[in-house]
Amino acid sequence: MMNMMNMMKQAQNIQKKLMDAQSDLASMNITGEAANGAISVTCDGKGVFKSIKLSAEAINPENPSSVSSDDIEMLEDLISSAMKTATEKAKSEMETRMKSITGGVNIPGLTL
Repeated sequence: MMNMMNMMKQAQNIQKKLMDAQSDLASMNITGEAANGAISVTCDGKGVFKSIKLSAEAINPENPSSVSSDDIEMLEDLISSAMKTATEKAKSEMETRMKSITGGVNIPGLTL
């Protein structure tokens, strides 16, 4: 009986650690850059897209002064919107497939 109680306590500790790790990952900001920093993309520690930043050089390297800050902002917004939509669709698909595997049972620590 004591062994079973220890196992239950260990399982609870593991579940708490998993939830803490997921929370930590969700609050991270991880940035990747390309073209010597002309393009940067930020996501959280779970890989969920957060934002994109473009420089004028990334849009028109031959004449960056021809690119307005409004054009850059519009492109960033359009790309961000498309990335967020794709992320939401991927998450929904993952959840649907996980539910079919688990029979709809919510397994702690297995949230996406």
